[in-house]
Formats: sequence, structure tokens, C-alpha cells
Amino acid sequence: MIKKTKRSMLYLLLMIGISFISFVAYNSYQRSHSKTYMIDQNILENKNYQKVVFAGGCFWCTEAEFNHAIGVISAVSGYADSEKENPSYEEVGGGEVKAREAVQIIFDPALVSFESLLEKYWSHIDPTDTKGQFGDRGEQYTTAIYYTNENQKISAEKTKEKINTSKKFDSPVVTLILPFVNFYPAEEYHQDYKDKNPFRYSGYREASGRNSFIRLHWQDGSTSTREIFTDGADNKFKFSQEIKEEKLKSLSAIQYKVTQEEGTEPPFENEYNSNKEVGIYVDIVSGEALYLSSDKYDSGTGWPSFSKPVDDDAVTLKTDNYLIYSRTEVRSKLADSHLGHVFSDGPKDMGGMRYCMNSAAMRFIPLSDMEKEGYTQYVQLLKQ
Repeated sequence: MIKKTKRSMLYLLLMIGISFISFVAYNSYQRSHSKTYMIDQNILENKNYQKVVFAGGCFWCTEAEFNHAIGVISAVSGYADSEKENPSYEEVGGGEVKAREAVQIIFDPALVSFESLLEKYWSHIDPTDTKGQFGDRGEQYTTAIYYTNENQKISAEKTKEKINTSKKFDSPVVTLILPFVNFYPAEEYHQDYKDKNPFRYSGYREASGRNSFIRLHWQDGSTSTREIFTDGADNKFKFSQEIKEEKLKSLSAIQYKVTQEEGTEPPFENEYNSNKEVGIYVDIVSGEALYLSSDKYDSGTGWPSFSKPVDDDAVTLKTDNYLIYSRTEVRSKLADSHLGHVFSDGPKDMGGMRYCMNSAAMRFIPLSDMEKEGYTQYVQLLKQ
């Protein structure tokens, strides 16, 4: 028994060593094969669009929050307020060059308000940290909003004050609100990092402590992000533990088993596997938007499958070790409902991902009913 235990420990240490060496080798390879990323000038010069730069710690995480969000035309990782032109990742990360990791957002005000972007920004950071963000320490990882016009400045300061007034945190908000000075795109391998490396990204984000902080401070029902920033005016998507408990009473047996007990419904014998109607799929418990019908495809597995969520803010990913091998579980952000799992064997022309969902975890709303049910912002996406 003792010998077997020693062998197990040696094997575990060996696997950890191999994983570490692989991680270092991978990043070394990426750096040695990096290319300068070029921003599309047509997007930058479009007079109908606006620009803002958000520094929220690790730029992989900030970019992922906005990359597929409604109204966001471009989200580019890079270095803001830099004392040197085109600094490298090593220079900024090592503190040799003074700059912040940040993401430049180009957005269409006709499709998304700046206030909505601010809400998304605040709710993925710790705005009270003066020394960095989560596992990333140093001034290069501190938070800041770089505005490009006076209205953006006013809105940013207003939301900052709302967070302070709400007493959500014991410490004051220290995120800086500054005029835009400069922005230099990061190396190619940093761009779209979550899309290129979804499992590595999810592991980093969970290990850094960002996810646990968000769950604890931004997803509680009493002082949710939406409640703070809408002055309590938007009641439709207010959500609390009391509301959740009441809603759970109305779920069918299979809906409860799937969403609350991580169950799985039978393949093919479920409500939405063959559904081809145009509309939106929302969480059965909270009503939060999850997937658009335009991203649904027939995977042949017997469960409704999607190439991506309605935006990156819609779901959270967690490692699932219930089987003999690890899988990536998908849960809704607000209600924390179990939805299904995500795999990297989807159609390449749709991004390569397969979000394999349970029909029982969702409710489908046809396009004709979306406006009256409060999903107007998604209607235009389905009409394109």
C-alpha cells in the first residue's frame, strides 16, 4: 500500500512537471512566432462608430467580455497610455515600459449604449484594487477607463459614483477615468485568445480568482450590476435568491433535474433539438438571454447545439469531473443554471465550438414575441 501510494505521488508530480514544461514551451513558441497585429483602419475611421479603451487587468479577460457583445465592432488587446511606441508584452508585463494592459473597443452607438458597455466593464473587475487585478499584480494590471469624448467621461464618472454610493464594497472605487492618450495593439497571439484557446483561457480565468470574485460580488441578487446602474428602474431582469426559489417551484421534474442537479435529458427526445424557428433561447429560471437561433446547427448528437452564446457575458464555464475524463460545463451567469457542456468539435466555419445544451434548461421565444418580452436588443441581429 505504501509503495503504491509513493508511485501515485511520483506519477502526480511527474504529470504536474510535464504540464508546466508544456505550458512554458507553448508560451515560448507563441512569443517566438508572434506577429504584429494590425487594426482595420476602415473600422477606426468610420464616423458612425465610437472608441473607448478599457483597462481591466489581464487583457485576455477584458477582450473576452466584449469580443462578441452586441454592438461591439472590434475588441483589440493591447497597451494603453504607453511611454513607448509599440511596446512588447515582455516590456509591459515585466514593468520595463510604463503602460497598462487594455482593450480598445470600437462600438456602434446605434446598437449598444455606452452605459451598457460600462456595466459590462465594471462587472468583470475588482474596482477597489490599487495594485493590480486578481492574480496579476503591478501597475500595468490596474484598472482605468480611457474616454474619447466628454459624454463618455460623464457617464464613466456617473457609474463610478453609483458603485461608491451603493456601498457594494467596503473600500472606495479606485479605477481611474482618464482621457485617451495612445493605444498599441498587442502581438497577434494575444488577440481573440479565448476563441483560440478556450480551455486554457477558462482554466487561467478560474485559477486567477477573477471568476470567484465576480460570483461573490457581482452576481449576488441583492446589489446586482443592473440594479446599481439602472437605479432600480429595470425590474424585468432583477433576480434574487427569493425570486429563484419561487421560480424553481414551477419547473417540471426534468427542468429541475437538469438545471439544479446537473442532469441530462434524453437525446432526440427533447423539445428544441429539431426546432428551426427564428428566435432566442433564454434561461428557464431567470430569463437571461443565452443563444440565438442563427447560431444553432444540427450536430447529430440529439441535443440542441450552438456555435456560440449570444455574447460572452451570457454563460460561465467550469471544469466538470463527474466522468472519468474532464469536460467543460456551461452554466448561466445570473441563475447559475446547469445548461450543458461545450466541446471543440463544432463546424470550423462557425468557429469550431459545440455548445451542447439541454432543451429543459431553456425557453424559446420566437422572433415575433421578442420585443414584447424585453429582448428588443437582439431582434436586429436576427434580421441581418
